[in-house]
Amino acid sequence: MRRLDAEAIERELSRLGASLGRPLSVAVETASTNDDARSAAAAGAPHGAAFLADAQTRGRGRGGRAWHSPPGENLYLSVVLRPGLPASGVSPIALVMGLALASVVERRLAPARRPSAPGERAALDVRLKWPNDVLVGGRKLAGILVEAQLRGESVSSVIVGVGLNVGTRSFPPELSARATSLALLGVDDVPREVLAAELLQALGDAAMRFEAGGLAPFADDLARLDWLRGRHVEVAGVAGVAAGIDPAGHLLIRGADGVLRRVAAGEVSVASG
Repeated sequence: MRRLDAEAIERELSRLGASLGRPLSVAVETASTNDDARSAAAAGAPHGAAFLADAQTRGRGRGGRAWHSPPGENLYLSVVLRPGLPASGVSPIALVMGLALASVVERRLAPARRPSAPGERAALDVRLKWPNDVLVGGRKLAGILVEAQLRGESVSSVIVGVGLNVGTRSFPPELSARATSLALLGVDDVPREVLAAELLQALGDAAMRFEAGGLAPFADDLARLDWLRGRHVEVAGVAGVAAGIDPAGHLLIRGADGVLRRVAAGEVSVASG
């Protein structure tokens, strides 16, 4: 197993001119990089502080679900943001971070997206599943976990956690039908250090655009990558056909009665077939 090289990440961050990633902490193993980042933020860690680990023993996604975190294969990364935003305006940042992650994946998959048969391109299409999952060919490649710390009406810090499946070629049985990795998609020649730096650069650029203009600058990409649109879904007791994402980041669902409803948060169930 080759461990993450902190110096190699630092070199890539400098080459890219990334705004995030310093100070940088790289651990052999940790319980959760999000927990590390949250503790550091509470102790005063600055905007941009990043935490990576070769393995997590208690990695998690939304809702506290365990995140498959084997050693030496993937990227487990969390970063501290200190945006100048009111508490009421921070929730769409999960979508923005998901788009940033998707952009890195799209660039890395581009050489493999030259189909020799009509169905092959669809197998490599990158999509964002509201609110925070990156899918390729309908299988989960990566996820974002955003945890905000509020101080009254202002945001003290936002922890953005990323789990990106890079080198895993064999998933546990309960994940094998719905998860994938860059290696399984034909991208197996990019060092994790390079991917980490690219992610931090993309996340930093997206965070600055979001702080300046909210969700509006991302509307076209949200519409283009929206995996749920047109699918029959149920979330937070609302059922119907997903009809896009509104300017506040809410999922739009058109019910059987024709009424368009907005859902701010919840776990999405997608009807099969």
